[in-house]
Amino acid sequence: MLRTPGAWTFLLPGFVARQPFAMLTIGIILLLQDTTGSYGSAGAVAATAGVSMALCAPQSGRLADRFGQRAVLLPGAVVHTASVSALIALALADAPMWALLAAAVPTGASVPQIGPMVRARWAARLDGSPLMPTAAAFESVTDEFTFVVGPVLATALCTQVHPAAGLVAEAALTLVGGLLFAAQHRTQPPVTGRGAAGTPGGARTSALSVPGVRVLIVAFLGIGSVFGGMQVSLTAFTEEIGNPGVNGVLYGIFAAGNMLAGVACGVVAAKNGPLRRMILGYLGLALSVSLLWSLHSVILLGALGLLVGLFIAPALISGYTLVDGLVPASARTEAFTWLTGAVALGQAAAVTVAGRLADTQGASAGFLVPLGGTVLALATLLTLRGRLAPAGGGHPGGLIAARGTSGKDHRSPVPVD
Repeated sequence: MLRTPGAWTFLLPGFVARQPFAMLTIGIILLLQDTTGSYGSAGAVAATAGVSMALCAPQSGRLADRFGQRAVLLPGAVVHTASVSALIALALADAPMWALLAAAVPTGASVPQIGPMVRARWAARLDGSPLMPTAAAFESVTDEFTFVVGPVLATALCTQVHPAAGLVAEAALTLVGGLLFAAQHRTQPPVTGRGAAGTPGGARTSALSVPGVRVLIVAFLGIGSVFGGMQVSLTAFTEEIGNPGVNGVLYGIFAAGNMLAGVACGVVAAKNGPLRRMILGYLGLALSVSLLWSLHSVILLGALGLLVGLFIAPALISGYTLVDGLVPASARTEAFTWLTGAVALGQAAAVTVAGRLADTQGASAGFLVPLGGTVLALATLLTLRGRLAPAGGGHPGGLIAARGTSGKDHRSPVPVD
């Protein structure tokens, strides 16, 4: 997969550019908790940014499909840097809550969607190849490595340097990384333009019109509730025990479990189809998060956090793999951003609820949020799993196309589940 022509030209700048995604929420929480003294207020501002990103990310993806990734990234990186700078200035000036919430809107709306854009580049270069599931696993590992590095870096900067240092670094990395990634225009997917042919008659196909994508959005909302609930609850837990510096380590262990599972998914040939892997991974996720609220030991919480992370990767990777067979190429970036936005929206809701619970009931109550989110999403996934089978038996639920040296398509069946 890594020998794919042009891969390294977008992988390296893409890695730098996606680091801020894992730093934004925790950076806002740590800064606002310091300036306001309330996890609830910090969570509300972080949630506003998350909701704004979730609502605007799909539109950003659709514009990238239509006009090209470069045209979206260049202004987006500049606007995001300016918005984060404004939020930092308002927080340090003890601005009223309404001003902080107002600043959070453009901060979230302008987050560059680097992960979906990288996935779209893989899909364009490996279209119909059996290497696509490997690319999906690789991207999950890369995402989770950022969640190992990002929260630890943001926490260290906020606790050891200055409460605003985490967000300052986030803004700087967004600007530098975003511009470097945008410069790699030769590897971006073909621009579909105004008259893209996604449907008969030249009408564009919206990813949201695909029933399976809507089911995956609900599933990814549940995964987002785990990320958001863990971030707030681990922060509150480490504050309760008087050791806030260990917060980044605990969250890093959780993300490391996700990364390790992603590596396994990428190197081990799966016997089951992506739908079955997603359901099994989600079931394990719901069961493991059900124990978080009962633990009061750093060691036990770290061990269980690692287990939770191990179950997230199969669900995420399988969901992104299913998209390749559900959505036409002209709407893939949009589809990937819907899923990324769903994670952000679930995270935003979890941050808000868990923050309120942590303020009033303690850190343990905040861990109930991931449980509720995953159980509801699992029920939806089980009930509507039939919608995740691609129409006509296409990849990944039906056929994977691999081009031979003669230029003809050779297809081999791959089970849905």
